[in-house]
Amino acid sequence: MIIHLHRTRLPLDISARRPNCHAGQARIVPPVRSVLTLALALAFAHQTAAADAGAVAQGEARDSAQQLPTISVTATGESGTLQNLDAPVNAGALGNLTQLETPFSTTVVTHSDLDERPVVKLGDLFVTDASVSDNSGAHGAWASYLTVRGLQLDWQNAFRIDGKPFLSYATTPPFEHFEQVELLKGASGFMYGFGSPGGLVNYVTKKPTSQPVRSVSLGFSSDSIWRQHVDLGGRAGGEDRFGYRLNATHEQGHLYNGGSLKRNAVSLALDARLTDRLTWDFQSLYQDKKVDGLEPTIYTASMAGPALPRPIRDSDRTLVGNGPFLNNEFQFYSTGLKYRLASDWVLSTSYSHSTTRTRRNESVLFLKDGLGNYDDYRSDYAERYAFDQWQAMVQGSFATGPLEHQVVVGTSWQKQRNDYSVSGVYALTGTGSLWSQNTNSYYPPGGLDLYRAGQITQKAVFASDTVKLSERWSVLAGVRHTKFRQENYTVAGATSSVYDKNSTTPTVALMFRPDAQTMAYASYVESLEQGATVGSVYVNRGETLSPLKSKQYEVGIKTERSGWAATAALFRIERAAEYANAANELVQDGLSIYQGLELGASSRFGAWRVGGNLMLLDTEYRRGTDYTGNRVAGTPRFIAAGQVAYSVPQVPGLTLRADFKYTGSTMLRPANDVRVAGYTIVNVGVGYETRIGGYETIFRAAVTNLADKRYWEFQYADYVKPGYPRALTLGATLKF
Repeated sequence: MIIHLHRTRLPLDISARRPNCHAGQARIVPPVRSVLTLALALAFAHQTAAADAGAVAQGEARDSAQQLPTISVTATGESGTLQNLDAPVNAGALGNLTQLETPFSTTVVTHSDLDERPVVKLGDLFVTDASVSDNSGAHGAWASYLTVRGLQLDWQNAFRIDGKPFLSYATTPPFEHFEQVELLKGASGFMYGFGSPGGLVNYVTKKPTSQPVRSVSLGFSSDSIWRQHVDLGGRAGGEDRFGYRLNATHEQGHLYNGGSLKRNAVSLALDARLTDRLTWDFQSLYQDKKVDGLEPTIYTASMAGPALPRPIRDSDRTLVGNGPFLNNEFQFYSTGLKYRLASDWVLSTSYSHSTTRTRRNESVLFLKDGLGNYDDYRSDYAERYAFDQWQAMVQGSFATGPLEHQVVVGTSWQKQRNDYSVSGVYALTGTGSLWSQNTNSYYPPGGLDLYRAGQITQKAVFASDTVKLSERWSVLAGVRHTKFRQENYTVAGATSSVYDKNSTTPTVALMFRPDAQTMAYASYVESLEQGATVGSVYVNRGETLSPLKSKQYEVGIKTERSGWAATAALFRIERAAEYANAANELVQDGLSIYQGLELGASSRFGAWRVGGNLMLLDTEYRRGTDYTGNRVAGTPRFIAAGQVAYSVPQVPGLTLRADFKYTGSTMLRPANDVRVAGYTIVNVGVGYETRIGGYETIFRAAVTNLADKRYWEFQYADYVKPGYPRALTLGATLKF
């Protein structure tokens, strides 16, 4: 029996608003407590039945050739290093590769990492990755904001679940329901189609396993958030043909700033070995999240003077006026078939559907000066997104004389639908100061009707060939052709504009393997991303900008040895610039250049595991922009991260760990007239694994922001938020 107390760091709510969109109303759903109770009952029933049958070992020993293809995860302790280079990554049109085999820079957050760290927001996943700057929030519209190599991820196209797209605005998926999280850094146009050149995040759901999984998790995080989580899985039927994995989470309590949180999430994964060659899988995920006392957004474009107010510690309701809230409902469904045509050839097809509904009443504080005085605007909107995708792909290998080929050929179709409020509120409700209680009030009059504001369709074909020239040299060539069509509509339903674009995004890479544990590579890839839908704070509000094209050049090396691993990458990204000009219009003009160096290393010796990485980044606006020669907003010159873990020999099962991250100063605006100061965050934790009553039991405790550092977090050009205060999390896990 396992009780897994996942450490949940205090969810600090960012009530930040996405500058480019509005929000959709979420439905209220029943609590998941009854689901948790039922899951526990099923777990104990399953345990008793398994004991009576005495046949679990037979299912575990089944020949792997008869099992469904699964994603194997290498935990930190198993690989011996913190790089996890032998962990798999979903490389889209390139198929499934390990990190070591991928000719691009990647990061994998394994299941062990998710267990050991308090994770409540997107930035927490990559706290030890220097290429990533955290702009995210746990409970607001900024949930999916993240900067990779100085480029912010695209909330419309840069997020996947098992390789399938979903719209991430205001949605933080339930991290405890995932086996691992993958970050593909840089342009991903060939692999996945339209998307920001910053990178792509892929969440890998927990799948059915050959061995039974039964665990219960209990957790606490300050101020007073309590969480319960159940994880059940196994196989059934003749020859264990059918598999299942059920996860359920309930979280509720008071946030650090006096607000409240209620979150319910359920996910179910199924698979079936229909024949020796044909397998079927199904994944579903549902989450309903409600936050009252939403933290405000801080907007600085109208601020007089060259300096921000001194950082504040947002640990109470001082900034929160009366009435702000956020309701978010997220659903994801996916199903697919996989057929083994021959020993080296596999045909697969899949279909996915996801929806996101959000209703937010949010306070936007327009800073007026460096003293902290502000005008308080209230933003009240509803928003709904739907995303459908179908894909078919063939993967296989063959030889032409001395050359060996690994090919991937496929086609895909996807449709995105955006629904916005017919009416909404964006109005001044009062004034105030960062240093005194916000007393301004606004309560929504009721529900908001939605209309179909836009529809985006993408049709694509893609192909790649990795040719093995010799035992050491190989070359990759791939191309994706996408037909992109975006239609925008008025409230009355008339078509207001249409944008059609046919694009071809190639990729090429040269790879050298001096030995089986090392790969050096040089790669080139292009990317195309959707232009912004201009938000209400700009003069040209409501306008839809054209797609942006990017090019990326990268040279790197990766190696994983017995007890140590290292990576290095040099990169250059050229992206069309998008920014607010002096007239406060969001425009596209000129280029943004990003070039830098990433270095990482980790080692294990004795009871110690240590690792660290850094990024040096140089950026510049070029060619005809209003800000030619200026540094790109939101791009620190230097980020460094490190971590250490120590397994105490005198107390078997006891592990101490610590990590830190230094984020250098960055320009808040393209004009480079306001700077956000750099800061260092230190986190510590302890874990203890033992057996109680014969059951494996794990206890964990962690403190994030140990020094209670006050700092401003850059979120978007002209937007900042107070950094999260110190937080305590406690957890316990019982496996049964």
